[in-house]
Amino acid sequence: MTCGPLRVLGDGSTMDAEKTSDAGSGPGDSGQGSAELARALIAAIGRHDLDAMRALDAPDVVDDFVAVGRFAGIEAVVGFFAELVAAVPDFRIVPLRVTAQGANAVVQWRATGTFNGGPFQGVHATGRPIDLRGCDVMRFEDGLLKHNTVYYDGLAFARQIGFLPSEGSRTDRALQAAFNARTDTLARVKEVRG
Repeated sequence: MTCGPLRVLGDGSTMDAEKTSDAGSGPGDSGQGSAELARALIAAIGRHDLDAMRALDAPDVVDDFVAVGRFAGIEAVVGFFAELVAAVPDFRIVPLRVTAQGANAVVQWRATGTFNGGPFQGVHATGRPIDLRGCDVMRFEDGLLKHNTVYYDGLAFARQIGFLPSEGSRTDRALQAAFNARTDTLARVKEVRG
C-alpha cells in the first residue's frame, strides 16, 4: 500500500486526498461497506459515544490491543474505552486513512489528548499530553465489528505519559546501562555454569 497525497483537515490532522473504500457490497446484511462502518466506529470513539460504539460491536467482539492486551466481549471492550476516555478527558482520534475490502477495514489514525483524568490500566494520571499514531485492522460480520487488532507504539505512549523516561535522557541511558549490565552478568553466569 502506498500513501497518496495528504489533505490537511481543519484540526491540523491529515488524511488521504483520495479516500479508499471497498468497491464491493458491504459485509453481511447491513448494506454499509466496512470502510463506512470503520469510520463510524472511530468517530464514535472520538466523540466518547460509548452507546454508538456498543451499537457497532458484535456481542462477542474481540479487541486485541497488541501493546496492552486482549479484550473479549462487548462489556470488556466498552469498559476499556470508558476507562480510556475517563483517563484522557480530551481524547481525540482522527482517521488518517481508511482502506477496506469486503468485510475487512484498516484504519490508520492519530490520537491526542491529555492524561489528566482517572487512572488508565493501573497507571495514575500524570497530566502529560499524548500524541500517538496507530492502526486498527478490523473484521466485520453482519454489519458489526467482530474482531479488531490494534497496533500502536506502546513504548512511545509509556514515555509520553512519564511511565518510562524520555528517550535519550540521563535516566533512559542509566536504565539501559543497568539492563545491559544485568544481561551481561547473567550471560557470564550461564557461561560459567556451562
